[in-house]
Amino acid sequence: MYRKILALSLAFTLSIPFITIADEGMWLPLLVKRLNYEDMQNAGLKLTAEEIYDVNNSSLKDAIVRLGRGFCTAEIISSEGLMLTNHHCGYDIIQGHSSVENDYLTNGFWAMNRGEEIANPGLTATFLVRMADVTEDVLADVTDDMSEEERAKKIRAAIRAVTEENSSEEKGISVEVKSFFHGNEYYLFEYLTYEDVRLVGAPPESIGKYGGDTDNWMWPRHTGDFALFRVYTAPDGSPAEFSKANVPLKPKHFLPVSTAGVKQDDFAIVMGYPGSTDRYLTSEGVKLEMSQVNDTRIKVRGQKLAIMKESMDADDATRIKYAAKYSQSSNYYKYSIGQNKGFTRMRTVEQKAAQEANFNTWANNSSETNEKYGKVLSDMNKAYTEKEKVNLYRQYYIESVFLGAEIFRFASGYRGLEAALENKKENREDIEKQTAALQESVKDHFKEYDVDIDKELFGALLKIFYDNVPRNQHPPIFKEVENKYKGDFDVFAYAVYKRSMFTSEAGVNRFLANPSQKKLLSDPAYKTFKSVSDYYNASIRPILRKTNSELDKNYRLYVQGLREMNTDKVYYPDANSTMRLSYGKVKDYIPADAVFYKHYTTLGGVMEKKDNTSDEFVVPNKLEQLYKDKDFGQYGEDGKLIVNFITTNDITGGNSGSPVINAKGELIGLAFDGNWEAMSGDIAFDSVYKRTINVDIRYVLFIIDKYAGATHLVNEMKLVDGSMSAN
Repeated sequence: MYRKILALSLAFTLSIPFITIADEGMWLPLLVKRLNYEDMQNAGLKLTAEEIYDVNNSSLKDAIVRLGRGFCTAEIISSEGLMLTNHHCGYDIIQGHSSVENDYLTNGFWAMNRGEEIANPGLTATFLVRMADVTEDVLADVTDDMSEEERAKKIRAAIRAVTEENSSEEKGISVEVKSFFHGNEYYLFEYLTYEDVRLVGAPPESIGKYGGDTDNWMWPRHTGDFALFRVYTAPDGSPAEFSKANVPLKPKHFLPVSTAGVKQDDFAIVMGYPGSTDRYLTSEGVKLEMSQVNDTRIKVRGQKLAIMKESMDADDATRIKYAAKYSQSSNYYKYSIGQNKGFTRMRTVEQKAAQEANFNTWANNSSETNEKYGKVLSDMNKAYTEKEKVNLYRQYYIESVFLGAEIFRFASGYRGLEAALENKKENREDIEKQTAALQESVKDHFKEYDVDIDKELFGALLKIFYDNVPRNQHPPIFKEVENKYKGDFDVFAYAVYKRSMFTSEAGVNRFLANPSQKKLLSDPAYKTFKSVSDYYNASIRPILRKTNSELDKNYRLYVQGLREMNTDKVYYPDANSTMRLSYGKVKDYIPADAVFYKHYTTLGGVMEKKDNTSDEFVVPNKLEQLYKDKDFGQYGEDGKLIVNFITTNDITGGNSGSPVINAKGELIGLAFDGNWEAMSGDIAFDSVYKRTINVDIRYVLFIIDKYAGATHLVNEMKLVDGSMSAN
C-alpha cells in the first residue's frame, strides 16, 4: 500500500508546478504574521506573531545569534549571556585551544567559573535588530528595457543610498541589503555584533562527534553535538573587544529550557541563519550540479581525506592539528554523494522538467506573457550549454587548488604585493602596509601546517585536475610538468616544496623582510598557483561571467513568472544567510520498504554502537557507568535517556546550532544535521523523507550536569516543565 501511495504522489508531483508542501519553507520572520501565522496556529503554535518577531519588544528573534561569519547559528539560554551551539560549530575553536598536553578534543573542556572561560579573538556573536522591505527603493529607477549591466549599476547605487540612509555610528551596528527571489525583491537587515565571545564548555568528541564520518548525515543518530559559549560586553552593555573588565551580556531575550521532552507530532520551530539553497534551479542546472560540481568534489575530496587520515592516525599532534580541516572537508564530500543519490531517487531532473513544461505552456497562452517569458527557458538552456564547456575547470580549480594544498591559498594572498612591487618607489607605502598585514598571517598559518601532508596533497590533487579537465584547457604549468617532469606530479611536488619559500615560516619571513617581485614570481609554488589562476581569469572566467549574467537575467524572469503563474501560492525565497524560520513537527518516517525509523534515539543506542577500537565509536567510561546505573537525574524518561530526535523542519547549512523551539517558545533541542535520504533538499525539498536531526536538550543538560559536573551552568538556565513562561 505504501509503495502505491508513494507512486501516485510522485506522479501527481510530476504533473504540477513547484508548490509549497507542509513543513517546506525557510520564511523571513518579518513576514510570518502576514504569510504563515494562521497555518502555524493550526499546526499547534501557542505564541503570538509578535512573540516571534518584534522590533520594539522582546521576541524570539532576540535570542537567535549568527555565530562568527555566519556558518552556524547559536541561541542565548540564560540572562547572563550563556550561548548554546553545536560542537561541530565550535570544533575549530576547541581544536585551536587543544594540544597534546591539554587535549580538549579528546577530554572535553568545562569552565567551572567565569575566570576559566577562554577568549576567542575574532569570534563574534551577531543579533538581528530589524529587517525591512526596501524593494521599491532599490528598484525605483530600474526599467525592463535596461541591459543587465545598466540594471546592476542602478541597483548597486540604490543599495548604497539605502545603506547610507540607514547606517548608524553606534558601536557594533551594521546594515546590509540583500537580494531575494533572484533579484525581484530586496530587504534591509540591521545587526548588532559583539566581539568578546568565550568558550564555556564542550563535551569530548566521543560525545560531541559520536559516530564521526560513518554516522554523518545518517539516522538513527546518537550524537551530543553541542558546545557552550558566553557573550561579553563592556560594563555599559555595549560591544567591546576582550577585556577582563567586560561583563556577561544582558540579553533582550533568552530561551527558557524545557525538560518536558518531545513526542510524535509535537509542533517545532527552527530559527537560524541558513546559508544557501537553490530551490528554483532548473533541470539543466541540476544536471550540471550532479555531473560537474558534485562529481568533482567527490573525486578530489575522497583523495584529500585519505591522505590526511593516514597521517592523522599515525600521530596525535597531527590528529589535533588537522582535526578541523579534515572535518570541514569530509562534511560536504559525503553530502555530495548523498545529494546525487537523492536526485536520482526523487527523479529531480524529471520533476523540474515537468515544472518547466507547465511554465512554457502558461507563457505561450497570451502574447503579453509570451513576449516577456516565452524565451526564458530556452535562453537559459543555451547559457547552460555554454557554461558546461568551461565550468569543469572552475570546479577543479576550487577543489584541487583553492581548497587543495594549503600552499596555494597561502601563496594567493601575495598577489596584491606582487602588483605593488611592480613599482617599488611609487608604491612604497602600499608595500609596507601589505607586508605588515602578511607578516601577521604567517604565524597562524604555520601553527597548523604540516609540510609533508601538504606536499602529498599538492601532487595528488593537481594530478586529478590534470586528468579530468580537457587538455585544451590545461594551464601552462601542466605543459611544464609534462616536459620537465615526464608528467609525474609527485616528482613535481617534491621539486616545488624543496625550493619554495612558502613551505616554512622562516622562508616567508626572510622574503617579507626584503620583498622583491622577481623572487616572488620565481617561487615555484607561487608560479604554479599563478599559472592556474591566470589561465582561469583569462580563458574561463570571461565565459562564465557572460553565461552567469544570462542565467541571472533569466532566473529573475523565471521566478517572477512562476509567481505570476501561481497567484494562489505563497512563495518563500532561497536561503541567503539571513534569519529564517521554519516550522514542522516531530515525526518518524519510513526510509525504504519494510524499514521504519522512530522519531528518537536513546543512550542505549550509544552503548549498542560502542567500539573503543574505532575513534568514531568510543564511549567514555563515565558515560557508560551513568548508563549502567540509570543515573539520568531529572533528564530521563521512563527509564531511558533520549539523545536525538527528528522533525520535519526545513533547514540547510548555516542552521547548524539553531534552536528547536516548541509551541510555547521553549527550547527543546538544537538542530545539527539532515538525513541521508533527503540530501537533495537544498535544491528539491522532499516532503516524504526530509528530516532535521536534533540533540534533545535533556541530553545536553545531562552531559553538563551528570557527566561533566558543571551543574552551575544548568542552574544558570531557566528550566521549565512545559508550562508557559516568559522572560
